[in-house]
Amino acid sequence: MWLENKNIQLNRPSKKLDNKRYRLFKITKDIGSGAFQLELLEGWMIHNVFNKNLLTRYVEPKFQGQHEDLAPLPTIINEKEEYEVEEV
Repeated sequence: MWLENKNIQLNRPSKKLDNKRYRLFKITKDIGSGAFQLELLEGWMIHNVFNKNLLTRYVEPKFQGQHEDLAPLPTIINEKEEYEVEEV
């Protein structure tokens, strides 16, 4: 499931320039009444239960050109985002 970025604050300079969805997450538990527990990345300092309105089902792209590689998410250390650079 895609996790929508509504009501989630990350250290981005502008919400307008941020992705509309963060990434694909696995549902670990159906809590009930439209709430689901997700398997979040380590270091994310947010609660792992979300309303179904914040989740979007993943649909496989029909054409090769529609596929986008997901940008790597930052590692959050001491409440700051950090990235590991592979090459310059």
